[in-house]
Amino acid sequence: MTERDRTGPEADAFDLGAVFPALADRHRRSVMTELAADCGDSERGCNSFDLPVSKQTQTHHFRVLREAGLIDEIDYGNRKGIRLRRADVEKRFPALLALLKAEAAGGTAPR
Repeated sequence: MTERDRTGPEADAFDLGAVFPALADRHRRSVMTELAADCGDSERGCNSFDLPVSKQTQTHHFRVLREAGLIDEIDYGNRKGIRLRRADVEKRFPALLALLKAEAAGGTAPR
């Protein structure tokens, strides 16, 4: 089984105008808070997230996050893997993941 990496823009090309709208949706933000909380940056399956939406809507959410440059998608044909682009996100937006982790921990990050 061959895998195909689907990546977003290079870190230097991250656009705040794409990142903020990607994080404005509560479902996409919940995916990002889970990924930010996992310091091991493990690859996750798309169906491992508890999103109360259809499979088509999940696909849309992951595509938006990928196109904003926040995640990589690895396409295995019959399933996809998701991986946070932690180093790239930290390089371009140094405090963003800390804010997401704080939200995941019940901190004071805005909802």
